[in-house]
Amino acid sequence: MKIAVYCSSSNLIAEHYKQMAFELGKWIANERHTLVYGGAVGGLMTAVAEGAYTNKGNIIGVIPQSVINKGRKTNLPIELHTTYDLNERKKLMKQLADIFIVLPGSFGTLDEMFDVVSAGTLNEHKKPLIILNWQHYYDHLIELFAWMKQEKCLPKAEIYKPEVATTLEDCINIINKYIIE
Repeated sequence: MKIAVYCSSSNLIAEHYKQMAFELGKWIANERHTLVYGGAVGGLMTAVAEGAYTNKGNIIGVIPQSVINKGRKTNLPIELHTTYDLNERKKLMKQLADIFIVLPGSFGTLDEMFDVVSAGTLNEHKKPLIILNWQHYYDHLIELFAWMKQEKCLPKAEIYKPEVATTLEDCINIINKYIIE
């Protein structure tokens, strides 16, 4: 299974986030899945890729030229795709992945997540998306989703709905559910 991970590239993010991302990358490699990620250095991107790399995992990076121009290209992926821009990166990552995991991140992470959700809502794909709400990072976002539903911006029966995990173990259990099906 090809698992896309969207996450922070900030080096300022707390160590416990980096450790969790490393463990996820390690698990992906140990289970012989493929990591698909942003192909840049920094923060959780480095951590998840190093977790997979140190366990001899298959890693696919997808990096826009603008990030390469900033000197943030990684050397960890076995396969590295360069895209013209972020939109091309999102499109290619959606094509490559079988499942998506959202770790703590910022605007870019949210953009990637909402792109997957919007495409799923339009039935452009049926690939699952898991939000890893590690240490309650996404509590306010999840509350926003409930508010959107209450205000009738989201239908009661959503066409495409992200799943939420609060621990890495929960996230892995959700992934395994899709492997078995």
